[in-house]
Amino acid sequence: MSDISPLALIGSPPSPYTRKMISLLRFRRIPYRVIWGDPQDLLINGDLSHLNIEPPKPNLLPTFIIPGQKGELEAFTDSTPLLRRFEGEFDKRKSVPQDQFLSFINYVLEDFADEWATKYMFHFRWHFDEDIDNAGTLLPLNQKVNLDDDSLASFKKYIAERQVSRLGVVGSNETTAKTIERSYKRFLNLLEKHFAKFPFLLGERPASSDFSLFGQLSQLIGFDPTSRRIAHEISPRTVAWVSLMEDLSGLEVSDDDWMQNELPESVENIFKEIGRVYVPALLANEIAFKKKEKTWEVPIDDSNWSQNTFPYQVKCLNWINDEFQKLDGDEKTKTLHFLEKTGCKELIRN
Repeated sequence: MSDISPLALIGSPPSPYTRKMISLLRFRRIPYRVIWGDPQDLLINGDLSHLNIEPPKPNLLPTFIIPGQKGELEAFTDSTPLLRRFEGEFDKRKSVPQDQFLSFINYVLEDFADEWATKYMFHFRWHFDEDIDNAGTLLPLNQKVNLDDDSLASFKKYIAERQVSRLGVVGSNETTAKTIERSYKRFLNLLEKHFAKFPFLLGERPASSDFSLFGQLSQLIGFDPTSRRIAHEISPRTVAWVSLMEDLSGLEVSDDDWMQNELPESVENIFKEIGRVYVPALLANEIAFKKKEKTWEVPIDDSNWSQNTFPYQVKCLNWINDEFQKLDGDEKTKTLHFLEKTGCKELIRN
């Protein structure tokens, strides 16, 4: 695949997963081209309709137009499997550590960023009036900057009403709002302490988890007003880190740049936050899914948390366990010790 023309992806600047993947491609120096827009429109009636490619289901960003198993162009979404596909197809400047233990730690951090930090993003974007007005205005303009005023007003109303109505789907409501906001502020504090000693999550070079976290923070710090103010107050290092993560194509790296031996206290403390908020959510979601319950409720951070059941997050928990099973015996023992110490051991099934 390394010999084909640039990878094509359809995305949007206010999409955290688009930003995750573009930053990764820049760092790995993988040739790419971006088509700003909506995959459904572009592939059915737009400039890409001649390709006769079925749009992805669900319609998510970014959508990559790359060869499938039979060699024909197909539409692919889901950043984590795509990132790992590129790990196998492009040899240089990889983002997944070769060390088994560190690779597993990286996987959990990436999943936390993709699946819990996105709750920060969705909540702050659609919970406060100032942020709703900001997103409602800018999201349509990111699709078409020369949109006429009447169409902009119509799209703004539609998008804002639609997204605000979906807050409960991801778990943001009047009861959980404080839990999300407290977790975001704690996480920023943890990142401030970590970045005082390390430029990236796992050492002197970025891992896939850095790109996942960058994607979410590119919005929380670069797009949404309320979360941006909070970040500037709590963690100026994180604000600067987001700017640096935008383009790491000039950063030279080596295998010696990964953390060696024991993980520092700053990473342990980030995992304690994962154990505090994300682990109980994953477990409760899986229980509800197995019982075929559409919603679930569980205490998180001394508050009741309730939201819709997500089949995808059941997959996330399964994938974490798949990653654990790849470890050899000694690495499993080391990993379980770390997870137990940080309140995350329940992620792993017996």
